[in-house]
Amino acid sequence: MSKSTPTQPPRRHDRLLGEHQHDTYKQRGQLKGPAHCRKCGAVYGKGRWAWGDQDREHTHAVLCSACSRIADNYPAGELMLSGDFIDRHEQEILNLVRNVESVENSEHPLNRIMKIGPSKEGILITTTDIHLPRRIGTALRSAWEGELDIHFDDGANFTRVRWQRD
Repeated sequence: MSKSTPTQPPRRHDRLLGEHQHDTYKQRGQLKGPAHCRKCGAVYGKGRWAWGDQDREHTHAVLCSACSRIADNYPAGELMLSGDFIDRHEQEILNLVRNVESVENSEHPLNRIMKIGPSKEGILITTTDIHLPRRIGTALRSAWEGELDIHFDDGANFTRVRWQRD
C-alpha cells in the first residue's frame, strides 16, 4: 500500500532581508585608516571615535556623524523637561544636564547635546545620540525624583524622553 504525501509548495530561494534599523548618519563599516573630523577634531582609529591628539597630516579629514547631525539639524534623541520645578531650579538642572553630557562626551565623542531651548511645555534638549537623553533623564530623576518617561522608537532610531516635576 502506498501512502500519499501532501504536496508541498516549491521552496523559495530568494529571501527578502529587511533592515532592522536604518540610520543614514551611522557609519557603515570602518573607515580606511586613521581619520579626524574636520569640524570637531575627534579622531577615528582602531574602529572607534575618541578625543586625542593625532598628527593631522597623517590622517584624512571626514565629517563625523555627530557633526553631520548638527549641520543638518536632525537629532537622534530629545529630552523634554516640564513642570513648575523647572522654573524654580532651571540653572541647577541645566548644570546637571551639562555635567552628564560632559562625562558621556569624554568617553564617546559622538554623544553630544545639539540644542537646549525653550518650548511650549518647558525646556527641549536635542542630542546627536539615542542614549544620552535617557542618561540625562535618569540623572534628573535620581537628583530630584519626578516622573520619567522613556520611549525608544526602534524603527526610526530615535529616543524621546520626558522628565516632569511639579
